[in-house]
Amino acid sequence: MPIRLFRALALPCTLLLSPVLLAPPAAAAPGPFQAAAAASAAPAAAQDPGADERADEHAPVERSGQVETPTGVLEYQTLTGTLPLATEQGKPRARVFFVYYRLKGGGPERPLTVSFNGGPGSSSVWLHLGIFGPRRVDLGAEGFDLARPYRLVPNAHTLLAHSDVVFVDPVTTGFSRAEEGVDASEFHGVEEDVNAVGQFVRLFLTRQERWSSPLFLAGESYGTTRAALLCHHLQERYGIYPSGLVLVSSILNFQTARFDTGNDLPYALFLPTYTALAAFHGRLDAELSADLDATLREVEEFARGEYSLALMRGAKLPPEQRAALASKLARYTGLSDEYVLSTGLRIQIQRFVKELRRAEGLTIGRLDGRYLGSDRDSAGENYEYDPSYAAIYGPYAMAMNDYVRRELGYQSDLPYEILTSRVQPWSYRGSQNVYLNAAESLRAAMSRNRTLKVHVASGLHDLATPYFATEYTFDHLNLPPELAGNISHSLYAAGHMMYVKRSCLAELADALARFYAETLASGRTPEPR
Repeated sequence: MPIRLFRALALPCTLLLSPVLLAPPAAAAPGPFQAAAAASAAPAAAQDPGADERADEHAPVERSGQVETPTGVLEYQTLTGTLPLATEQGKPRARVFFVYYRLKGGGPERPLTVSFNGGPGSSSVWLHLGIFGPRRVDLGAEGFDLARPYRLVPNAHTLLAHSDVVFVDPVTTGFSRAEEGVDASEFHGVEEDVNAVGQFVRLFLTRQERWSSPLFLAGESYGTTRAALLCHHLQERYGIYPSGLVLVSSILNFQTARFDTGNDLPYALFLPTYTALAAFHGRLDAELSADLDATLREVEEFARGEYSLALMRGAKLPPEQRAALASKLARYTGLSDEYVLSTGLRIQIQRFVKELRRAEGLTIGRLDGRYLGSDRDSAGENYEYDPSYAAIYGPYAMAMNDYVRRELGYQSDLPYEILTSRVQPWSYRGSQNVYLNAAESLRAAMSRNRTLKVHVASGLHDLATPYFATEYTFDHLNLPPELAGNISHSLYAAGHMMYVKRSCLAELADALARFYAETLASGRTPEPR
């Protein structure tokens, strides 16, 4: 099945996506679809002499490549460009940038995964060049190798082994932009974003003739929020029933991660991650560090029980119990009794990343607490920046800007927005004065689409979306047992982007291989009990 081009375009050429260019690009004759597209554009060009030039500016570009995997060499085609979003009356509203990978020889029955990251304001670069695409940024065994030049290497763990993939950049991220005269804020909000990405998915399935393909949605961070809301939206609005969701570093219920006055929930849910990071940085005593898995189970039970009950008592907690609880929290977090008492037994993430190694003038990362940084003011309350984001931002940004132009062949003078604040303020108008909770949309989608499978991947050292908060959210979906069994979890000894660590990359790829195989093999609707 050929890749369908959305606009008339320059002649495609072939490029092998390997460390060495094996042959110069070869021109190919335009196919019937290209010719039809060119013919349909001709009237506009006749009326407007600049139409051809503008069409070429947005024309998708075809390339082909190959990548070696444990099961053999995969040959694939890429299509890189923008898909226009318009009203039903044909008025242009935005252009959404995408990169589409399709395995050569695959038919419409082959799975298709729509992948995006989060933010809000993030491009799809992290999942694209981190784990799913045929090329990936290599930062060494642990993800700490920041030596230049940054390395883009063949990805033997690419998702292409199991599914075709299209990476989508929501409006104002990547190269996606609102059309001239259209207010970009019309796309910057929970509901607005889901509507726009949903329109993209519908159009993409239509233009690429993929309506019969098993559909997967894959998101990371806020992208998991989008995936849950989008799944429900696609089902209810268009009758598009996904086969599976991949949620990497999930956050669906925002109450679990907002340290607001009066909301004690995050203090308990972040605690096991504090313990894991205290162990990583050598701040736990030998007894607790000896068997970290057992310690984490102990801390989880403490967080669910004694600690949560103590927080509920507030000022009624007797002083002797307060002191005893502070000592236990200090033991589990590597902080001092005095410091824990001074926080009112409530350790905010911004304080923890600053306090854990304050004596050495060091801070730890939020996205990945294994990374270290330093601030001008070691006595400050919060860190100046997230050292884990600072470590990966440059390598991924520079690699993507090179890859998209030199290997994928797409040219644009626009800045590729990796993670932008230009989407702010993000509208939560449908969730005013309440915490956004996409978990209910996921529950509703799973109840209606009863063969929908979900895999949730979490990082042990992730302080942005802690694994225990994710577990809490899924424990409160209120699904019947036969549907709860459609959800699987995996945990990795790294952070938010766990795939920057090579061993975690391989482990997650293996988990996804099993998930896709099991999802595609099971089509029976569970019977209600």
